Amino acid sequence: MLSAGSVAPPVRAPATPSPPPTLDDDSSEWLRALRATGHDREAAIARLHELLLRAARFEVRRRSAAAVARTGWAELDDLAQHSADDALVAVLAKLDGYRGDSRFTTWAYKFALLEASVKMRRRAWQDREIPLDPESWATLAARDSGPDEDAEMGELLRAVRGAIAAELTPHQRSVLVAVTLDGVPIDVLAERLGTTRGALYKTLHDARRKLRHSLAAQGLRPDRLEPPPAP
Repeated sequence: MLSAGSVAPPVRAPATPSPPPTLDDDSSEWLRALRATGHDREAAIARLHELLLRAARFEVRRRSAAAVARTGWAELDDLAQHSADDALVAVLAKLDGYRGDSRFTTWAYKFALLEASVKMRRRAWQDREIPLDPESWATLAARDSGPDEDAEMGELLRAVRGAIAAELTPHQRSVLVAVTLDGVPIDVLAERLGTTRGALYKTLHDARRKLRHSLAAQGLRPDRLEPPPAP
């Protein structure tokens, strides 16, 4: 109850949700045609595939200067075709998720870029053995530091190696080393291990959380192992 002379707090009106973006005419036409039936839908799907193929070819070419000389464009164009096919399936499956924040063609274009980039990363590793030796963490090297920092960094690295051995499961050690030290792309590792990207991201998150807690309990600064900011 308010006492005499007190002022009631202002009543705030509930926030009004922002209206969905208004679609441009071209995006609206894309949606209409792709949701149609018969010839209209088939023609729209064919045009969409052409768009996605151009995007996939762009991404493959951007990533493959050395690969073209080694294997020729025919193999890489086949990879672009598969990327466009998979992107088309993804776009059609997620059509109801398009909200108009960008033009429809821009939204769809990103699916092809993603598919092509993933396939190119997998291709780069297809004939390479993925090292899954957790003991290779012992090769961890610190970034350049001054003489006064050598002792502290050495202590930190010894603590990291000890925490990896004591706190992490063998699976966590293998995934952490493969991704962090050996630079294996997460989607490539997921494919080789027969798991999903989401499962590996959780493994990495749990492993890093354990390491941070272990180092903090020893009064050490885990941020010292982070790469320096880009100039």
